Amino acid sequence: MRLLITGQEGLVGSALCDLCRATPVHVSGVDIRAADSKDIRRTRDLKDMLPYVDGVVHLAAISRVAWGEADPDLCEAVNVDGTAAILEALRAYNPNAWLVFASSREVYGNPRSAQVVESDPLDPVNTYGKSKLEGERLVQQAQAMGLRAAIVRLSNVYGGRADHPDRAVPALMQRALNGDAIEITGGDHYFDFVHVDDVARALLDVCHLLHDGSEDIPPVHLTTGIATSLAELAQLAVTVAGSKSTVREVAARAFDVQGFCGDPRRAAQTLGWNPRISLREGIEMVANDLRRNGPLASAGPFEHLR
Repeated sequence: MRLLITGQEGLVGSALCDLCRATPVHVSGVDIRAADSKDIRRTRDLKDMLPYVDGVVHLAAISRVAWGEADPDLCEAVNVDGTAAILEALRAYNPNAWLVFASSREVYGNPRSAQVVESDPLDPVNTYGKSKLEGERLVQQAQAMGLRAAIVRLSNVYGGRADHPDRAVPALMQRALNGDAIEITGGDHYFDFVHVDDVARALLDVCHLLHDGSEDIPPVHLTTGIATSLAELAQLAVTVAGSKSTVREVAARAFDVQGFCGDPRRAAQTLGWNPRISLREGIEMVANDLRRNGPLASAGPFEHLR
């Protein structure tokens, strides 16, 4: 199997590349941050690569809620126009290839139930979520025209050196290791944290299903079914670090959802996938990495994209 991974330098993309390289899967990538600086919005950057792959895993995006609010036009250009460009390039250069589209739990907006199922209403409340929902619609339109594709909604993915240092898990863990005071925004807001290694494994499972001829893979989210509030996450970081850090809560931002916890049954039934790494184990992995290798490198969201 030959894969093209967009956004291969990111958190999920780098983990998926590492996983593929340990198998017979051949991987090539497109990322604005890579040395060759290819951009998914430019069709010419794709035409020399697409004819030689079996499928595309489309991960490239303005990938955070706060970044989407900071620059909604850029979020639209990358997440929506970039997805449209990928789909157009597939039609032009490799109509037999299939696509895995990485969407987000943000498409659900504020939860309607304690455990969200994939058929729950899609009602995003922020720019990023709206861009991902529009990306899903573009993919579904392409499916209606014959594209074999799967939509995978990612939850709160964490772990690995490619994570951003100001995201919840690495930020809380680093401050706890330093013994610094911890401030959390919306302590009662809760999320479903999934380790990046589990996510990479699920994405590769989806690729194998499509490669083996599956045509009807419904939208599926990758979740543990376990809700963890930000206050609980902060306390877990303090405990794992053996820290004396204090924790203070401040009000949530207007564009933050109240929480998300997903029902994991469809992923188990459709993909045969279940997460293997518990949050406690994953937090300990993050702590050990930060102790051994130091803080994560800081990278702004926009400098390569203008």
